[in-house]
Amino acid sequence: MHLISLGINRAKQILLIADGAEWIWKQIPPLLEKLGCPFTYQLLDFYHVAEHIHTVAQAAFPTDELQNKWFNQARRLLKNGQAETLLEQIKALRILANIDNGKIIDCQINYLTKGLTNGRLNYAVISQLKLPIGSGAIESLIRQVVNLRMKGNGKFWLKNNAELMLHARCQWFAGNWKHFCDSVITARIRPATVSA
Repeated sequence: MHLISLGINRAKQILLIADGAEWIWKQIPPLLEKLGCPFTYQLLDFYHVAEHIHTVAQAAFPTDELQNKWFNQARRLLKNGQAETLLEQIKALRILANIDNGKIIDCQINYLTKGLTNGRLNYAVISQLKLPIGSGAIESLIRQVVNLRMKGNGKFWLKNNAELMLHARCQWFAGNWKHFCDSVITARIRPATVSA
């Protein structure tokens, strides 16, 4: 209901960025479709995927210098829309790896293959649309708005009070405080008069 009140079904486009957590991909896209939302771009958070690529570099190369050199090239391929080429390179590295490192690389191959198959590695396309390729801005906002205010030693909240406080904090950070006060707080003190 909150998404509907925000007018999500009137959005021109929607970008869903997340990590590899299955519950997100199983629940959110069907929800957006049910709400009558327009086409939704789906993207794995670029920096989360980069961590997986870095894991490959550590498993495939013996020195920091070689790891960093390959990792930087791999990131560039990924960002430029060449995820298939990158996946082929990783498969070639897998052949040369020992048993333990091979298992590590296999996990990353599975992760990237799934992302590629589901069309969630289209960073070049999303960048051309001037949309973000990572969820860092949202994560930072959550830290600023939620964690610093709501969590800490000696802090505890009743669920209803916490939700109200979070809503108020979001309004403040969005620069919407005056409107929030006028439409919610003031309305409860002085109900709007109905003209006949």
